[in-house]
Parts: sequence; C-alpha cells; structure tokens
Amino acid sequence: MAEFTTSDGTRIFYKDWGSGQPIVFSHGWPLSADDWDAQLLFFLHRGYRVIAHDRRGHGRSAQVNEGNDMNHYADDLADLTQHLDLRDAVHVGHSAGGGEVARYLGRHGEDRVAKAALISAVTPSVLQTDANPAGTPLTGFQGLQAGIAANRSEFYRNVAAGPFYNFDQPGVTPSEAVIQNWWRQGMMGGANAQYDCVSTFINDDWTEDLKKITVPVLVMNGDADQIVPYASSGPRAVQLLKQGTLKTYADFPHGMPTTHADTINKDLLAFIES
Repeated sequence: MAEFTTSDGTRIFYKDWGSGQPIVFSHGWPLSADDWDAQLLFFLHRGYRVIAHDRRGHGRSAQVNEGNDMNHYADDLADLTQHLDLRDAVHVGHSAGGGEVARYLGRHGEDRVAKAALISAVTPSVLQTDANPAGTPLTGFQGLQAGIAANRSEFYRNVAAGPFYNFDQPGVTPSEAVIQNWWRQGMMGGANAQYDCVSTFINDDWTEDLKKITVPVLVMNGDADQIVPYASSGPRAVQLLKQGTLKTYADFPHGMPTTHADTINKDLLAFIES
C-alpha cells in the first residue's frame, strides 16, 4: 500500500499508476479512491499517470478526529502533489472532491496545475440561501448526519440504492453490484469524519476560490442530480471561473462517473487533450 504522511502527521493512502502527464482524482463523500476505478483504468491505458487518494478519515487513510474540513482536505492534496512532485497535473474532483480541488487551487495556487474538472461538484455552494435559492435546504443535510448517527450501514445502503445513482427513478435499472460497492466504500471510512465532511460541504462557500482559478476548467453536471441540484452547481460555477466550460448531461445522476463512465471518460479525455 502506498502511503504518505501529511504536514500535520495524518497518514494518507493513495494509488499511483503509470507514467506521463498526471491526472489526480479527488473522490466524493463518503467514498474512497476506489470510486474512480473506471477512470483510473481508462486513462492509465491511454498513457497517463493516474493518482487517487483516500481523503483523511475515509477509505484506508487514518481515521483522525481532527482536520475533517475543506481546508485540511486541500492541504492534504497539496502535500500529496509535493510528495510526488507532480507537475502539469490535471485535477478532477467529484462532488465534495470538487470542493477539495477548488479549495486546493484557491489556497495553494496553480503552479503545478494544467487544468481541472469539476464533476457534480458542491461548488460554489450547496446550501439553500437567498443567494442560492436552488440549493438544498438545511434540513436535507441534517438528514444525512442523522442517518450516519442512527444506522450508518442501513442509511448508506439506502443512499446508494436511491438518489445517488437515481436508482429510485422510473425507467432506471438498479445495479446491485454498484450499490454494494458504494456501501463497501462508505463503511470503510470513519463515521466521525464522514459526519464532519457533511458539515464542511454544507457550510463552505467556494466563490472566492473559483474566482482565483485561471487554468481551463471543465464543469460537468447531470440535470437529474438529486444530491447536488444542477442549478446550484454548474451554471453558477462557470460564471465565476475565468476559463470555465459547462457540460450538461440530460437525465444523468449525481454518480454519473460510475453509471455513465463511457461518456464521462470520453469527454474528460477530449478536454485534457484539447
């Protein structure tokens, strides 16, 4: 197992395969680097170096009680890029991982970065407010934390079998293997860290981070996303980015990198090679 220790002493697990231009993947809540399997293999077989880490408190990384917030996630990502001495990297973030990527760029700069992609991302904010009426009401997020605290195993099963992949929608055929893999990844992490992760993606705002980003950014959103409402994410994010391009996918769910990997991978490749 490849691991490194961050500047604050936290042990982080990561995968590092291949050679060539590096593509760094940041996963969503409450998952792990395994959620990127379809992307890692796709780009590895096309000559890229692919890297994905388990966020602190998630997957195989240390289940710490401190630092389960977006600033620490960004700092951990910066430590990883320095540990591997990555240059000209493409950073890809899904859901909360999109917030991690945006905060990394806003907080640590772009010297090591060529491009970025934000997929179903929490950026620029997800909470329903006067400035973001399309966001999710606070009670919805409180329900996530209540589910974690009450019966995490059953709750995670229901999230995967329902809104994450739109398996609860008419005409969508559920995949038991996908559901079990999501549940497996969620149960690998620490309940405390996953609870705190919800707090940070509820309360954080990435407006100023997005304004600082000057590299090209592909913003990818499904308009049937039940986790991060479309109108609160992609269309708002591209208005803040200097070189942002919005790609909208009709009827795609939040977990579209898994359910629609062929489409997402093809479009990511075209963006990276453009």
